Amino acid sequence: MRRPANLPSGPLFALAAFALFATHDVIVKILGASYAPTQIVFFSVLFGFPLLNVTLIGNASPGTLRPKYPGWTALRTLAVVCTGACTFYAFSNLALTEVYALLFTQPLLITLLAIPLLGERVGWQRRIAVFAGLCGVLIVLRPGPSGLSLAHGAALFAACGGALASVIVRKIGREERSAVLLLYPMLANVIVMGASLAIVYKPMPIQDLGAAALVACFGFAGMSLMIYAYRNGTAGSVAPMQYSQILWATLFGALLFDELPDGATVLGAAVIIASGIFILWRESAEGVSENQPVLRTRSRTETGTYPRISPAMQQNKFKGQSPDE
Repeated sequence: MRRPANLPSGPLFALAAFALFATHDVIVKILGASYAPTQIVFFSVLFGFPLLNVTLIGNASPGTLRPKYPGWTALRTLAVVCTGACTFYAFSNLALTEVYALLFTQPLLITLLAIPLLGERVGWQRRIAVFAGLCGVLIVLRPGPSGLSLAHGAALFAACGGALASVIVRKIGREERSAVLLLYPMLANVIVMGASLAIVYKPMPIQDLGAAALVACFGFAGMSLMIYAYRNGTAGSVAPMQYSQILWATLFGALLFDELPDGATVLGAAVIIASGIFILWRESAEGVSENQPVLRTRSRTETGTYPRISPAMQQNKFKGQSPDE
């Protein structure tokens, strides 16, 4: 049966993908009540390796796994490892809506990092959007005499690390082998998080191991749906769908964790999301941004537990797709 030409399949695929990513995060939060974040990352990545091999097996191009840009690759790998642990820690200790609100600052941070790393010129409209988004962060955090929790700091650090990793891939992605971009962060997570098990390991019954495997499966399935989304829609129509995660966070938080966002969280998240959408809109406008660092950040924030979208797209040589993240 032929699909109607006007069916917005790209955004629909993206909505399904981010629903899976939100479910991925719910499982992380459930496991986080019993296990250290590094242990959850370790087993999630370990179970994700067979899925990564499915992605790598389609690459018949000759070459080695030695990076062309070892310095940038090492920095990105470090950023991914730190980001994954911080993201899982934040999900384990904060309400889902709070974590998402802080992670949604990543487009703002990408815009800022693109100036020194990509030579991007940012006009006054996007500068104002970044400033407004950072004000939204202050609304969510409500800094006061009691100070911020470690989990809030972890979520912000995760957003910074994810932004740095994305901009680095944008910088080297056209020349670096996709296998390097896919494999190095996951391998580093296995080594680093595996080493931490000597301190934090707690035996996991079979159902919890199965839950960790589900984290890997949901991450990989979400990645696959995102690839289909970008094959069937424009970046400008697909990228904003990431903000649907805040709706899933509100629903899951209320049903599973008795979490209801307060007024400050709702207001701050709205300001951050509006700022991010404005930046996406400005980058999609013709002649505004040559590099489009945010619009080309195809994945959601980095966790290192599943392959990134753009290297996977490059791996499979999808026609018309940029290898940039």
